[in-house]
Amino acid sequence: HVQLVESGGGSVQAGGSLNLSCTTSGYTWSAYCLGWFRQVPGKEREGVAIVDSDGTTRYIDSVKGRFTISQDSAKAWLYLRMDSLALEDTGMYYCAMSPLECYLDSWSEDDFKYWGQGTQVTVS
Repeated sequence: HVQLVESGGGSVQAGGSLNLSCTTSGYTWSAYCLGWFRQVPGKEREGVAIVDSDGTTRYIDSVKGRFTISQDSAKAWLYLRMDSLALEDTGMYYCAMSPLECYLDSWSEDDFKYWGQGTQVTVS
């Protein structure tokens, strides 16, 4: 079965950087969509960045130029490099996977079937 496990969260000062990782295993499809989402208490979960199985990426405006989503060549790891972190980047970060190609122009959590348990990012 599909498993996603995040790591790399933590506490960092504003302006700092963090690298999030997510192991992806148990899937067999060649076309898929991977994404990073975040959520703060009292707010809806927000899609931060996505990457298609062919490597196409998309970001929400608030993280463009600061965050980078990527996969390793073996397609077993998903990463989120976060630079110039701001207070509003605080939240629980989740990796998610869909067995379908990304909806590149608009995506939501409803598109993703598999989720990790989350890793906390706190910016102060």
